[in-house]
Amino acid sequence: MGREKLLREDDYLAARADEYLWSESNKLGLSRRSFLKLLAAAGSLAPLAGGAMRPASARAATPQPVLKPTPPDLFNDFGSNKEMRWEAMYGRGYLVPNELFFVRNHTRTPTLEVNNWRLKIEGSGVNRTLELTYDDLLAMPAVSFVRYVECAGNGRSFFETGHGKKAQGTQWKLGAIGVAEWTGVPLREILERAGVKKTARDVMPEGLDDLKVRRPMSLDKAMEEDTLVVYAMNGQPLPADHGFPARVLAPGWIGVANIKWVGRIQVSEEPLFTQWNTDTYVLIGPDYKPSAPAKGPILSLQSMKSALELPWDGEITAGRRLLRGRAWSPQGKIDRVEYSLDQGKSWQRARLREPNISKAWVRWDADWDARSGKHLIRVRAADERGNAQPERVAFNEQGYLNNALVDHPITVK
Repeated sequence: MGREKLLREDDYLAARADEYLWSESNKLGLSRRSFLKLLAAAGSLAPLAGGAMRPASARAATPQPVLKPTPPDLFNDFGSNKEMRWEAMYGRGYLVPNELFFVRNHTRTPTLEVNNWRLKIEGSGVNRTLELTYDDLLAMPAVSFVRYVECAGNGRSFFETGHGKKAQGTQWKLGAIGVAEWTGVPLREILERAGVKKTARDVMPEGLDDLKVRRPMSLDKAMEEDTLVVYAMNGQPLPADHGFPARVLAPGWIGVANIKWVGRIQVSEEPLFTQWNTDTYVLIGPDYKPSAPAKGPILSLQSMKSALELPWDGEITAGRRLLRGRAWSPQGKIDRVEYSLDQGKSWQRARLREPNISKAWVRWDADWDARSGKHLIRVRAADERGNAQPERVAFNEQGYLNNALVDHPITVK
C-alpha cells in the first residue's frame, strides 16, 4: 500500500499528531497507552511540542544544576536556584508558565528514567508496603488543583535591608514563588491503598535527588484533598526541573515540603525528624526558643506576601499606566491589597481581579500617573481570615518567612 496523501488539513494534523505520540512515548520509555493516559490527565497535547515532555536524560548529556533555559531577562541567577523576575509576569495570565517558574534545587536536577522509576510506600504506619510504577500512578483517579509553591526563604534578602544583617542562603527577593495547575493523585488515596493505620502520625516523602531530601508532614496534612502526588504541571508532564516523573504537592506549606522527584514515602507511628526539620527549615535566632530535637520552631505554613510586577530598581517610562501585582496567603483568599507611594504615610486600595483562589493568589491593579523621578512603592495585603502583612519580622539566621513590608524602588524616565 502506498503512502497516504495528506491533502486535507485535518488528515495532515491527525497524522502528524499520531507520529508525535509514537515518537515521544518511545523517547520516554513509555508505552503509547501510558503516554495517552498522561496526556488525558494533563489535558493537552499542544504544549508538549518542542520537547517539553522529554526527560532530562534526553536533553542534556552533561549534568547541569538546572536543565531548562533561564535567560537573564526572565530569571535572577543563583546557580542551582533561579528566581522569577516579576516584570516578566506583567500582562500575563493567572498561572506562571512552566518556562517562567522559579527553580529551587538543593544540588542539581537529577536525570531519571521513567521506566525504572518506582514509588515505595512503607513504614510502621501502614499495614503493607506498596510499590507503584509510573503506569500504576497514571491509572489511578486524577484530580487537579491550582496552588502556589513558594520557597521558605522567599524575601530573604530583605532581612539585610530591614535588620542590617544578612541571613544565610540564597538572597531571594520575592520571585521564589509560582502558581500552577497541578494534576496528580491524592496522597490519601495512595496511603489508603497501603492500609494506612489509625495510629499513623507522620508521613515523610523522600526525593531521588543527590541529597535524598526528605521532610515529614502530619498525617492530617497528608490526608487533605489537595495534597497530591503530582505528575503534570499546567497541562504538561512535569518538567525535569520541577520534579519529573512525580513530586509531592503540599499546598500552603513551605516549598521543601513539596518534595520533587519523589521515590519513597515513609509512614510512621512515631514522630519523624531529619536535618530538614531540625537543623534547617527551623527558626533560629534571639526571638525563637529551641524545640528539641530541633534548633528552633519547625516551619510548616508559608507566610502571606504581596509583590509588584515591576523590575526591581529598574526603569519604566513616564505616563499613565496600570500598576500591577499579585498577593497570596496560605490560609485563605486575599481580602484586600493596598499600596503606598509615600513610604506608608498614606494608602490607597487596589482593585482585585478574579480569580482569587485560596492557597494560590490574586492579581491586583491600580491606575498610576507615573511621573519622572525615583519612587518607592510599598504594598500590603490582608486575607479573609484577618491576617495582614506585618511592618517588621523578627530576624532568623536562615532567613525564612520574611513577609514584612518592603519599599520597591523604581525610576520613571
